[in-house]
Amino acid sequence: MQQPITGYHRDEENHWVAELACGHNQHVRHNPPWTNRAWVTTEAGRNAMLGYLLNCKKCDEGAPPDRIDEVKDR
Repeated sequence: MQQPITGYHRDEENHWVAELACGHNQHVRHNPPWTNRAWVTTEAGRNAMLGYLLNCKKCDEGAPPDRIDEVKDR
């Protein structure tokens, strides 16, 4: 299910994690040549991707939200 990015934080290993509107989190690593997400390396790049739709596998699986501040209409 496609969900928009609403924010970001870093995990315990200092990797960027996208916060999705559904309440799930998803890593957004820049790890070339396997994953090319240079936009995640700058604040301007991350801000430009706010609202971008990512495929949320956790929604597809019916998983509970990762965040307490989950969207109320879910």
